[in-house]
Amino acid sequence: MKTVTTNLWRNALLATAAFAAIATPSAIAQDIDLPDWVDSDSERQGYEIAMRSDNSDNGFGDSRVEARMVLRNAAGQETSRELSFQTLERADNTAGDKSIVVFHTPADVEGTALLSHARILEPDDQWLYLPALARVRRISSANKSGPFVGSEFAFEDFTAVELNKYEHNYVSSGDIEVGGETMAVDIVERFPRYENSGYSRQVSYIDQDVYQIRRIEFFDRRGDLLKTLDLADYREYGDGIWRAHALTMTNHQTGKSTELVYSDYEFGVGLSDNDFVRGVLERQY
Repeated sequence: MKTVTTNLWRNALLATAAFAAIATPSAIAQDIDLPDWVDSDSERQGYEIAMRSDNSDNGFGDSRVEARMVLRNAAGQETSRELSFQTLERADNTAGDKSIVVFHTPADVEGTALLSHARILEPDDQWLYLPALARVRRISSANKSGPFVGSEFAFEDFTAVELNKYEHNYVSSGDIEVGGETMAVDIVERFPRYENSGYSRQVSYIDQDVYQIRRIEFFDRRGDLLKTLDLADYREYGDGIWRAHALTMTNHQTGKSTELVYSDYEFGVGLSDNDFVRGVLERQY
């Protein structure tokens, strides 16, 4: 999932060379370093496709964006919230990005903030600031599959975009429709490698044009389909930096859904590691 919203990419030149020779989805590139878990052609191809997507717009540095969150219950009733995201790109492949999500409206959640430090196989570090209690609460690894502030997004959905958090397996290629647009995609299963994930597996649909994830299906620990995330209205910033501006998470087991609609992103806003420490939550939010 992007940020839910933000993917971070490394080794762009290597990825470009590796995939320059790919003519069909079944082709296998030869000159990349593969992780130890790769043991078959389908795993290799799944990893290569996922890596190409992960690498596709490496180097954004940092970003800030405003968004509107719309929550719908099974009867179609809606409530909305205004929030913002700040993201700092990871330094290398050994860790993930850092991000802060802050709610601005309505009054009952105003000032609520989630600080996340994404990891790969270790539990992500996440802290939730609750203004009503004027305290910061660390989110335990056992609770990361729970809903984030009543939405259909789980806490782990905000940090689970890192390539090496998963084992990948190529399934097939085909066409799907997302946001009224039909596109050719590669379908890749991914299996969480990190402990305490709320999902047994995910199925990602990666478009063959600009290599962005267009849909993710989430399966619960019993193996049943739990949620689907559709990512639409992709826009390009600069040279190959893509962001989806309309994300819809649908819970098939409850009938509820959550939509995130993003404004225009700002990049290069001057964020640093000091903007993503626990103390910032209490000082600024």
